[in-house]
Amino acid sequence: MEPLKAPPITINPTDGQTLSVVGDNYRILISGKQTNGAFAVIDMLVPPNGGPGPHAHAGFDESFYVIDGEVEVKSQAGTYIAKKGALVNIPKGGIVHCFKNKTDTLAHLLCTVTPAGLEEMFLEIGKPVDAGTFLPPPPMDEDSIKKLVNIVEKYGQKVYPPDFLG
Repeated sequence: MEPLKAPPITINPTDGQTLSVVGDNYRILISGKQTNGAFAVIDMLVPPNGGPGPHAHAGFDESFYVIDGEVEVKSQAGTYIAKKGALVNIPKGGIVHCFKNKTDTLAHLLCTVTPAGLEEMFLEIGKPVDAGTFLPPPPMDEDSIKKLVNIVEKYGQKVYPPDFLG
């Protein structure tokens, strides 16, 4: 008798938890729990002026495919404008990077992380919202920053000051 094989994972357009993270909407499409930790896929909607600040993670690859709109991706290696159809891969190793939507329209990205784990951080720092509901970024006082730093470090990341990459 042939062993059972894992079935395909299917995600409907309204499936997956949507979270407000730093003012962006991140919908977890596939979590590490579904892939035995191999990878996770996150659908990201980034409003104008949205996007995470400078950060680094040595333990996983992170790729962004731009479905619509554009984002400015900065790293210690330089700046790249990722437009619709572009792919950006941040390899393992820990280069400091960030991205920002500097346009006046919504950017839509598909993020894949290998191995999984980043989605668990988003679940911890994000706030569940309905699809299409955007919350303003939370205020960042000293206590909020300390709490955020503790959480992201728990997931193998390091954050840097907003002006770190110029």
